[in-house]
Amino acid sequence: MRERLTKSDVEKIEREIEHRKLVVRKEAIEAVKEARAQGDLSENFEYYAAKKEKNQNESRIRYLERMLKTAEVISEESKEDEVGLNNTVTLFLEDDEEEETYRLVTSIRGNSLAGLISTESPIGKAILGHKVGDRVYIKVNDDFGYYAVIKKIENTQNEEEDKIRSF
Repeated sequence: MRERLTKSDVEKIEREIEHRKLVVRKEAIEAVKEARAQGDLSENFEYYAAKKEKNQNESRIRYLERMLKTAEVISEESKEDEVGLNNTVTLFLEDDEEEETYRLVTSIRGNSLAGLISTESPIGKAILGHKVGDRVYIKVNDDFGYYAVIKKIENTQNEEEDKIRSF
């Protein structure tokens, strides 16, 4: 499945790739050189650790480049009265009789523990495009789901919260 990214997601990924190529890669190569210079490689833990770190960085670069190559760039804009990307939404969960607040983001930024819900998640799919007062069914799996009412929609575009999680 293609990753759905916003323009700002793409820019952040490009900055991470550039940082990894220009800074992290140089540091990793230096660490490997220094460890190799210590002599016998058969029992040189530092050498193997430096190689592993270098390979992990190269792997992350390939992963991010592949993601950008296959990504679908989507718009962050939505109608003012509808749930869209970067909106903070307050839901009333009927079964629990509680309110919960989530921010709707792309899947790359999703972090349910921080209240960042992906548009690909069951909650995200259910509320996307709906308005205040709408009652939505959140289908968790084939056997279970629950109803929620959209109580409040706020447009929240905060760059500090928009950090791409590491995988």
